[in-house]
Amino acid sequence: MAVITQFVVVREGVEKMTFTSKKEADAYDKMLDIADNLIPFIQEADLGLDDATSEKLAFYFATRKDELTNLLKGGVQVKSTPAKKPAKKADTANS
Repeated sequence: MAVITQFVVVREGVEKMTFTSKKEADAYDKMLDIADNLIPFIQEADLGLDDATSEKLAFYFATRKDELTNLLKGGVQVKSTPAKKPAKKADTANS
């Protein structure tokens, strides 16, 4: 019989996510805390966003907090670009 340890993140009685490591569970829980704290901040902007949109935006910011922190410090956004495929060599044997 195998023993599996699982760490479950629960918010307001609802299971949000299950992890196999405490570190991952703690990081996810912290990200949810950040999102919860961002919601009122976003709503203060009075942009006419509904609650669902404010929550989605807060979640987006929280999941990308390192990039957002860099931008707020005046850094430049680093865009990830797909890896370039090597150029095909012309077949010179048949020419």
